[in-house]
Amino acid sequence: MGSSSAPRMTIGKLAREAGVGVETIRFYEREGLLKAPPRDPLSGYRKYEVAEIRRLAFIGRAKDLGFTLREIRDLLDLRASGEVSCAAMQGRAQARLEGVRRKIRDLQHIEAALSALAVACPEVEEGGECPILAALDGGFADEAS
Repeated sequence: MGSSSAPRMTIGKLAREAGVGVETIRFYEREGLLKAPPRDPLSGYRKYEVAEIRRLAFIGRAKDLGFTLREIRDLLDLRASGEVSCAAMQGRAQARLEGVRRKIRDLQHIEAALSALAVACPEVEEGGECPILAALDGGFADEAS
């Protein structure tokens, strides 16, 4: 990490500064996105470097863009190595963009199916079978999409 004179903070302060929960930091440590620092010999607490705030922000922005934890770990490794080309990063961004477009298409199909179900409900006479429940049993939803 850096020199021992660099400012350090507890996990609670890091969480507050980065706008994440303590459990999120621990999860990222378990997933290999953050390294757990050694314990301070005097207090027994782990002391994090201020630079970890930036790393947590990077992780958050990458998650917001739809990158998986494994992809984020790879991006962090690439960033640390300094051996990445813009072309390689553009390829990763294009792959993520295609995944987002696929997800949008899937959501549009879901929207169409739910819209059809919502419209079908008022048409059923009182006491008749609910089209939404029938669709969940395997009937109408396939026809609506």
